[in-house]
Parts: sequence; C-alpha cells; structure tokens
Amino acid sequence: MTESLDFKAILAKAKELSTEIRAKAPPPESGGVSATESVIYFSLVRGTRGYIERLAHQINGSYESGYYDACAVMIRRLIETLIIEAYEAHGISATIKDTNGDFLYLRDLILAINNEASWTIGRNAKKSLDHLKLVGDKSAHSRRFNAQRQDIDKLTSDLRDVVQELSSLAKLK
Repeated sequence: MTESLDFKAILAKAKELSTEIRAKAPPPESGGVSATESVIYFSLVRGTRGYIERLAHQINGSYESGYYDACAVMIRRLIETLIIEAYEAHGISATIKDTNGDFLYLRDLILAINNEASWTIGRNAKKSLDHLKLVGDKSAHSRRFNAQRQDIDKLTSDLRDVVQELSSLAKLK
C-alpha cells in the first residue's frame, strides 16, 4: 500500500515541477524550431520568407510530436501560401481572388495554378498537389478521420516536388 502512495506522491510532485517549469520557461512566443526534418527538408524553404520557414518547422514539429492531423493541415497551408506567393511574384494575384478580393479556396487555387498560362507546372507537381490536398482536407474537415504517421510518410515525396516547384515559380529560390 505504501508503494502506491509513494508513486502517487511522485506523480504529483512531477506534475507540480512541470507546471513550475512551464510557467518560468514557456514555449517560444513565435514558435519553436523543429528538431528534425522528417517531413520537409529545411533547405527547401531556408531564405524564402520567415512565415514559410516557420510553417516548415510547424510541419516537422507536429510530426515529431505525433500530431499528424496538425501536420497535414500545416502542409495544406504551406501549399496554399506558396501558390499565392507564385501569383504575387508574377503580379497576377487578382486572378486568384473572388469578387470580394479574398483569395480562392485551395481547390480553386490548385485548378488555377494547373491551368495558368504564365508558366508550366510540372506533371509530377500537378499530381502531387491533389495528394497533398486530399489528406489536408480530411484532417481539416472530416470529423472521423484522424491522420496517422503513414499518411504523412506517403506525402513527403509529393511535398518535396511541390515545394520546389512552387518556390521556383514564386521566385523564392
């Protein structure tokens, strides 16, 4: 009986210490730096824009922590951001805005970039955009879908193709 009481006391003390540490050293205000490059190589986004670099850290960091839905949604956000960056770099962002001046939804952004006459997007990147969007959409919008590690693992090659292609079109690399 004393062992279980000691164990409970140890757990309580550990929780108390964890709370104190968190209060004295909270997570970074503008986000942390991922420990690995499990999903997206940082070299693909280094030197682009600060917010794009932070998205890469969030993608990798959420994967490292096992937050696969968060990872998929961040991948979706990165793709959306890079498509918009490409249009802005070419001075044609008005073509991907609705009548209110808001950017189109990702489905329509992908359709637009695949059919854009100002450039040619690679065949592999076109296919990859659909794969990335599908998992991102399920993670963002499906009540019963929970992404798993393998779902993200299957996307890494697609993500690399798309990030390199869109970074180039956006004149970021």
